[in-house]
Amino acid sequence: ICGSMEVALAGLCTVLLCCGPMLACCRRVTIFPAVLTFHEGGIATFSCNISMENDSGSEYSLNWYKETNHSQAQKIAEISQNNAMTKTGKYRLTNHTSVFNIEILNLHQNDSGFYYCGLIAFFEPDKVMESNRCQLMVTAAPEMNATEEPDTEEDNPSDHIKAMLLGILLLAGVIVLLIFGYLTITYRRRGRYLWMLNHHNGISLQKEEKPPVVSISTVDYGVLEFQRDQHTQASPETWPVDQTEYATIIFPEEKPVTLEQGKKHQD
Repeated sequence: ICGSMEVALAGLCTVLLCCGPMLACCRRVTIFPAVLTFHEGGIATFSCNISMENDSGSEYSLNWYKETNHSQAQKIAEISQNNAMTKTGKYRLTNHTSVFNIEILNLHQNDSGFYYCGLIAFFEPDKVMESNRCQLMVTAAPEMNATEEPDTEEDNPSDHIKAMLLGILLLAGVIVLLIFGYLTITYRRRGRYLWMLNHHNGISLQKEEKPPVVSISTVDYGVLEFQRDQHTQASPETWPVDQTEYATIIFPEEKPVTLEQGKKHQD
């Protein structure tokens, strides 16, 4: 019995000495948290931890899988050892050396199920190492009452920018309307002033305009009297038979006569 015990202990020591380095090099893959519950529209995050004790430096990649109602698992995303971040569809993966995160964006109820990660080692005997399963439960978004107001981000810069632009546009529109109204009123006043000025000038010109001057010829009859020299009176017998007398006729200066005066004169 003692001899057989010694043989067994010797064999066990041999196994430990031979397989110890290989056991020390084995990696462990774990995922957390165990359960997540979110409403629709949220973001769920799972983390996969890989133990690096006595790492041999071999290359590997990490796959993410999803199971629904214990059905066959489906691969949903993959990230390699050398990538810091990658995004495929609605999944965003990040690499923090020994911890890999997966973010499930814009959750829907059909995203509910069990998730786990699988380590794929390229140059090791155990090439595939899977983690435990974690559960994700996505519920419907809560209904809002009529009196409740939706949650809004008060400090959203885009809303402030939109409000500022809207205010600037309204102010510019008011300024344009005021300028247009001022120009319209000024133009109307100026046109009215010019019309009144032209009308007044027309009346003044009509008042100052003189009637046309018409020259009317008139005939005046008179008697010419000839004065004889009284100092030398001669007898009628000594008068010559034919005697010529000369006279100078002076007409007064004619004044202009209007149409109305001429008409009266003719009447």
